[in-house]
Amino acid sequence: MKLLVVGSVAFDAIETPFGKTDKILGGAATYIGLAASVMDVKSGIVSVVGGDFPQTDLDMLSDRGVNIEGIEIVKEGKTFFWSGKYHNDLNTRDTLVTEVNVLENFDPKIPASMQDAEILLLGNLHPGVQLSVLEKMEKKPKLVILDTMNFWMDSALDILMEMVKKTDVITINDEEARQLSGEYSLVKAAKKIHEMGPQFVIIKKGEHGALLFHEGKIFAIPALPLEEVFDPTGAGDTFAGGFASYLAKKGSMTFETMKAALIVGSAMASFTVEKFGTERLQEITADDMDRRIKEFKELTTFEVGV
Repeated sequence: MKLLVVGSVAFDAIETPFGKTDKILGGAATYIGLAASVMDVKSGIVSVVGGDFPQTDLDMLSDRGVNIEGIEIVKEGKTFFWSGKYHNDLNTRDTLVTEVNVLENFDPKIPASMQDAEILLLGNLHPGVQLSVLEKMEKKPKLVILDTMNFWMDSALDILMEMVKKTDVITINDEEARQLSGEYSLVKAAKKIHEMGPQFVIIKKGEHGALLFHEGKIFAIPALPLEEVFDPTGAGDTFAGGFASYLAKKGSMTFETMKAALIVGSAMASFTVEKFGTERLQEITADDMDRRIKEFKELTTFEVGV
């Protein structure tokens, strides 16, 4: 199956307790596209960048099998830029700079080569932009995966709810799930969100793993304990990319397949945090993924006699 990704291709500048970077490659769609390339899945990115965006980065994505026809280049504009500083626990961060630039007037244009994509992954953008993508698809994808955040719940709730109605899978963190549902219990929160439209609800809990909910069934996975974590930027996007890519590779959207996809997404994200930005994601191979998934299996498989 083809995977269409709509989201940001951007610059980041990151500071953590382990170091800092100048402007480096970032953006949700970038992480997702790289995750798809590791899984050897046909993917395409719809995004916008400025004339300051390096051709070498576009070539890198293309060389890895990512269709970049949908990345618009506004030659006189500047690319979206975000800068942040993480606290010592890496769970919290301060945003230092946000320059929306060309993303402010982003009008997604879906190339003909990606109109037949069976899976659509909508990265964290204004819900009005996300809705416009669905309207521009000549054929409704078999699966629509939505990522959103509390900012849109605060500033564009009505249109966000319209988008949620048209969504098959929603992926949000625990804080966002509580805000969207008005429930503190994540089980109750997932049930309410399910009633809003999505068949599947994924609640991410950072270093504590993730939960998958579907028709009263729950599946939980841990995060893989790592010796070194340098930079959590993009981990959530990589998780979504690994998840969606596995579904595209298998061509199946059952609860059982999604359980396995959750493991693949978490394994993929565990690589991202080992270096700054997309650096580690550009290095890993299918063999690396196989080994890490085996680590997950060893971490979670057990027998109990009572």
